[in-house]
Amino acid sequence: MQWWNDLISWLTSNSARPTVLAAVVLFVAVLAAGLLAAWIASAAIRRVVEQRDREAKTAAIAALVDAATEASVWNSLTPQEQVLADRAVGQADILVRLLPIKGSDVAANWAAHQLHELKRASATFGYQLDPAVAEFRDRLLEWQRRPSRTRKQFQNDLTRWRSQRQEPEQAAVAAQDAWVAEQHHERYQSATPLAPLAPVGTATAPAPTLDDARA
Repeated sequence: MQWWNDLISWLTSNSARPTVLAAVVLFVAVLAAGLLAAWIASAAIRRVVEQRDREAKTAAIAALVDAATEASVWNSLTPQEQVLADRAVGQADILVRLLPIKGSDVAANWAAHQLHELKRASATFGYQLDPAVAEFRDRLLEWQRRPSRTRKQFQNDLTRWRSQRQEPEQAAVAAQDAWVAEQHHERYQSATPLAPLAPVGTATAPAPTLDDARA
């Protein structure tokens, strides 16, 4: 205990005050520097995360808008192109649902309903429904800028569509969609096939030569 008493006596002495003051200032400076470095690192990481989130949202919205463009001309696509378009829609749907935005699943459900309606409208009204695609794009861009308010609008649309859905009407619509898909498939199946090639072993008549003409 003697060394502890000596330490206390030295700290309380007048000769130790400059040393103690320097140590306190150094400790405060190191602590402030550490807090400042942690704040700068946290801000930098936050900016990187926000940038990646914006890139992910932009990529997801661009994929959905591209899917809407293809859905607006759905009836003019070949069956193979429709399969590729459906795969792109599925990937875009997953991207939207995985976004770090509250209510992204609501936006994905709303987009899926709108894409289905665009497909049905392409078979009824023809090609390239520009106003519908433009509205679809603008609503998604608005959702990116104001996710909370737009999410409520999407939820209201989904609730309204569910309330308007009637079983007999839905059965008729499903039957019509199936008939349109069957007609589309048969149209591409009944395309004129290419002319068959001649067998490899088939002999062909030789071209007349100059000696044959003189004879």
